[in-house]
Amino acid sequence: MQASVEKIMGSVGPKKRIAFVSGNFNVLHPGHLRLLRFAADLADTVVVGLNPDGTSGVTVPGPVRLEGVKALSMVGHAVLLSEPVGAFVARLKPDFVVKGKEFEHRDNVEAAIVAGYGGKLIFSSGEMRFASTDLLHREYFDTLFSTINKPRNFPTRHRFDMDALRAILAQFREIRVTVIGDIIIDDYVTCDPLGMSQEDPTIVVTPIETKTFVGGAGVVAAHAHNLGARTRFVSVFGADETAEFACGSLKSMGVEVHAFTDETRPTTRKRRYRAHNKTLLRVNHLRQHAISEEIVQRIARRVEEVLPETDVLMFSDFNYGCLPQPLVDRITMMARDRGIVITADSQASSQLSDISRFIGTSLITPTEREARLAMQDSSSGLAFLAESLSAKSKAQNVIITLGGEGMLIYGRGKDGGEMTDRLPAMNSAPRDVAGAGDSLFATASLALCSGADIWRSAYLGAVAAACQVSRIGNSPLKVDDILTELNQPDFE
Repeated sequence: MQASVEKIMGSVGPKKRIAFVSGNFNVLHPGHLRLLRFAADLADTVVVGLNPDGTSGVTVPGPVRLEGVKALSMVGHAVLLSEPVGAFVARLKPDFVVKGKEFEHRDNVEAAIVAGYGGKLIFSSGEMRFASTDLLHREYFDTLFSTINKPRNFPTRHRFDMDALRAILAQFREIRVTVIGDIIIDDYVTCDPLGMSQEDPTIVVTPIETKTFVGGAGVVAAHAHNLGARTRFVSVFGADETAEFACGSLKSMGVEVHAFTDETRPTTRKRRYRAHNKTLLRVNHLRQHAISEEIVQRIARRVEEVLPETDVLMFSDFNYGCLPQPLVDRITMMARDRGIVITADSQASSQLSDISRFIGTSLITPTEREARLAMQDSSSGLAFLAESLSAKSKAQNVIITLGGEGMLIYGRGKDGGEMTDRLPAMNSAPRDVAGAGDSLFATASLALCSGADIWRSAYLGAVAAACQVSRIGNSPLKVDDILTELNQPDFE
């Protein structure tokens, strides 16, 4: 037992706070999860001591109980006690000993021991909302295929089937991608809504859990890598811990990162506060001024170095200063001279954008608002808007995304002919639409690079978006998600 305590102390470190919880833990239930989550909120690590076999109330063998407790993400260490719990507490000296509220008015052997070394004995049964934590995790990472309906008429009109799309996906492994654009870190804070303040008209919430994702152009690169392409990412970062997190996360995914530091700006970070699957508030930490000429020159030189190993160049512009026009023009010219496929997305949510500034691309994917901003046209029909935008930007293909109404596709065939078509939204019950455009852009760009026409590319992009919005947060899409959906029955 002494060895167990020394091992715990060695791994936790001298300045970290420990919370200790003990019990039988025969079968884990919501009450256990609430209590352990409460303990995790108090300290840096949670240590659980399981009463030994033979203790009154113990009905499940110790190794089985130990395995179950160790599987919980909020538990740092779990041990099967071989001595009285008071003796273990005396050795470990945790900052907090947490017990259920039902023990508050009983004799507790830990009380005198904890008081002796200056710790705290706390009684709480946690809060009911914590029982839903596992459900929240599934909403972040599990794709809900049951809400996705693929229309049959669009593939029929354009003469392709699901086998053709699967063949296109298989070619993604041969594609080399360079993504250039603004890095963003997205925090999703899931909250429990408590109601309105009695003092003023303010919504009151309690945070339950925070999940952090790489967003912006970074998630476009992550999508491309997860879909099978060999991917590098070029962006401007601040000199801060957020930049370290972003670079580390992307590298751990397998993305090759080319980071340029601008000490005049923080790495862009957005925090969304959500309750009941709705965003209540978004707080942005960012600067929007253009990067310096010195950084422009460094990025241009680096991109020139990697273009010989690039098949498709994706501009993912969030209009926070990473892509000033001279840099865009220089990179576009270099890529065009090498026959590289160029695609662009320029987002305008709380900021302004002009997608038409990316000249001569194979694909642009604006929202209706972004298309109208670029054309300064608030009234024309969508088909005319797409055709006009294509003419202004010299884009071969245009996908105007329409949210819940799907998308309008304007394409030019190899024979020079032009055509416009509509594709409805495939997900009837989206959980979070924030990442739809990024997943569509990455997937459609790869499909075009593989040689697919705009109709197959748009359809694959629509499937990708449907999978992406079935989850909360902007976790990178997996090629298996798209393949699974392609294997699902079609609906009209």
